[in-house]
Parts: sequence; C-alpha cells; structure tokens
Amino acid sequence: MRTIRIHDTAAGELRELTPRVPGEVGIYACGPTVYNRIHVGNARPFVTFALLKRFLQHEGYDVTLVSNLTDVNDKIYAAAVRTGVPSTTLAEEMGAHYRADTDRLGLGRPDAEPLATTSMPGIIALIADLVERDAAYEAEGDVYFRVRADARYGSLSRRDVDMMDQGEGDDPVGLALKQDALDFALWKATKPGEDVAWDSPWGRGRPGWHIECSAMAEEALGVGFEIHGGGNDLVFPHHENEAAQTRCARDHELAQLWMHTGMIELRGAKMSKSVGNITPLVEALDDIGRDALVLLFASSHYRQPLNWADDSIEQARAGVRRIREAGRLLVDGPSPEDLAGELEAFFAALADDFNTARALGHLWSWVREANRRTAAGERVGDADLRTMLAVLALDGVLDGPDDGGPDDAALALLRERDAARAAKDWARADDLRDALAADGWTVRDGASGAELVRTET
Repeated sequence: MRTIRIHDTAAGELRELTPRVPGEVGIYACGPTVYNRIHVGNARPFVTFALLKRFLQHEGYDVTLVSNLTDVNDKIYAAAVRTGVPSTTLAEEMGAHYRADTDRLGLGRPDAEPLATTSMPGIIALIADLVERDAAYEAEGDVYFRVRADARYGSLSRRDVDMMDQGEGDDPVGLALKQDALDFALWKATKPGEDVAWDSPWGRGRPGWHIECSAMAEEALGVGFEIHGGGNDLVFPHHENEAAQTRCARDHELAQLWMHTGMIELRGAKMSKSVGNITPLVEALDDIGRDALVLLFASSHYRQPLNWADDSIEQARAGVRRIREAGRLLVDGPSPEDLAGELEAFFAALADDFNTARALGHLWSWVREANRRTAAGERVGDADLRTMLAVLALDGVLDGPDDGGPDDAALALLRERDAARAAKDWARADDLRDALAADGWTVRDGASGAELVRTET
C-alpha cells in the first residue's frame, strides 16, 4: 500500500498512518449537536472524512467511519425551551433533518452514528472508572474530572495547563463545587428546566459533552484507533478533554492521529450560528447544487480556512461545467498511457496529508491536456478521469443531466478562439469572444484554460 501521511494536531507535524490491524482503519469524526439545522460549516467535516474514507478504500483499506450526534446538551435544552417542545422531540426532529440534509450530499452514511442518549450505559461506566481511579470526584450529584490527574493534559492543544479555561465560568454553582477551577463536568445533576435525565450512581442527571464522545468512540472502535477528526474549533476543550479522560481511565491514547478541519469563513469571520453569518446546508444545496458544493469543499486543503464567497462558489459551478464538458468529448475506455503521470500525482497528493486542492490541480492538468488532444481529433479514453472523480464523489458529473451548460456550438467557438489565440490572431479571437457574448456566454481565461460562464443579466 502507498505510504499515507496525515498532519497530527498533537504532534504538530505529518505522521504516517500505521493501522493497529494491517489494512484496517477506524475513523471517529465528531458530529453536530442537533439543536438546529446544520450549516455549511458543520458540513465541512462530514464531507472531509467521507472523502477520506473513499480515498483510503481506493488504497485498499477496510475503513470504519463513525460519526456521532450529540442529542443531549445545554444548547438543546435552551432551544427546546424557546420553541416550546420537549428536548427529546427537538433533538429527534433536528437529527432527522441532519440525516436528510447530509444524505443529499451523496456521500453515503457513516458506518455508525451513535447517539449520546442510547450510549448511556457506556458513558456512566467510563465515569465510574475515572472516579475509581481518583481521576474524577463526585460533588452534590455532579461528577468532575480532575484535570491535574492527567500528566499529559494540554499535549493536544499544546497549551499550559494553568491557562486552560474550560468555559464553565458562567456556572457559579458548578464552580463552587469544583476542587480546582480547571476541572470540568463529567456528570451533571438534574436542574430545573431540564426535561430528561438518567439514573446513575451519583443520582439523576445527564452527562457532560466531553465524556459522551470518549465513551462512544471507545464502544465503536476501541482505544488506540487510527484517526480522530473534527473541526479545529474542537481541539480545546472538547478533544483535549476526550484524550485526557481516556488516558486516565484506560492508560492508553484514545487515537493515534488527531485530524482537524479548518473553518468556513464569510468575509474573514468564522461562520457560526451565534454570529448569525451562516448558510444552512439545505439552502446551499438548493442554490449551488450538490456537485458544485462538494467540489468547493475539495478545492481547499482541509486544514485551511475555506472562503465562502460569490467568486469561489461560481468557480465551483464553473468547475463542474468544465468537467462535464470535457467528459462529452471523451470516449469510454483506457486513457493514454502518457497521461498516467497526472493520475499518479493526483493520488500522491491525497497521500500527502489528504491534499485535495493539489490533487485537483493534477485533475485539471489532465482535463486541459485531454481537451487539447480531443480538439486535435484524438480519441481520448475517460478511465483516468473517472477514477479521480470517483474518489472525490464527483464521477456522477460525467453522466449527469445537462444543467444548461454550453452546447456543442458554443464549445466549438471556444476551441476556435483558443486556436486563434495560440496563433496570436488577436482580432479573430476578439470576434469569437464577441460571438460567444452575443449568445450569452462570458469567456474566462484562467490557469487551467478558458471556460464559458453564463453571462449574468
């Protein structure tokens, strides 16, 4: 198998993927808290880890992808009160919306999607183990994790332990119960306004957020599984706390590699519900389309911020048209052997920290050369292009319905213009550009060649 390296947040560098069992990879990716419809920022990790699974499968691995839903949480309680429905009803409704919205991405479901509410025995057992090991303590029905019990606390986010505020300072009652202000809640006694609770050795209550994922990940994949993922806003406190809990309870690291996606940004600000600068996934799918949205996500390296702007969205739409237009000129069958270098470079880029942006650069190079050859009358097979697109879940673009892209006549004019430019016949090239404009097409010249974009009116 090809050597695959992933940037490990804990190490701060690329590390080789080394499965516990040869040929088998377990991935746990933190899913959303279901108190509202998810936005495109929530969808980025879903897409990233679904595509990573596809790549690893292409490389010959047997992959198990687990992505949880947090369905009991302070945010759910608060949203339920605002809407006047039971918290369980709200969580079930939003969970159903989440599955329906992400189904429309056409990436398949994770192999397991555990819920906190159906994982309670394992959660309570893990808390009990931490209490028994003196890594946690009970206080008036609450249970808190003793942060200083973990000698490696802070190793994931690489922060000084004394500077790590858990963000629980707005709970004066809990703060008074803690033995150390750094400690965080594993179990919370039932409070007024909370309409769901479970029995435990410490009384009626419900779990804290962090312990839920430690327990669900362990139940699904064991400890020491290969990749734990999520958005980079989860590095601290959520993932730091997950790692600490498992170390103290199991004397073992929860995961070998911690893989975090960058945020989606709108005008330089992180997209979030609290700020209000969000685009719900369902609206993005309606407005942009599934293929363009997946291509947009793949166009940026997963660790980098992704700019959510009209120009980047239009580039993704144009990219889908370019793929479809190239596919119309190809024939079924093997691709030219001398184009195999782009195919190999495509997969080498994915093996190097899952660099989909660089991989796409090689895909566009392949398309550009294939277009040149087909324009010269050569028959070019589509096998390589289909292989690359399949890993990105975009192979359906070649077989999809016409979405109003340029017809054969417009494409012929574009090829004629390309030839005129190559011959430095600028007057002829300008005439052909004007002819295309008269038909409603704007010519955009870019690094990957010229493309036609429907002129906005």
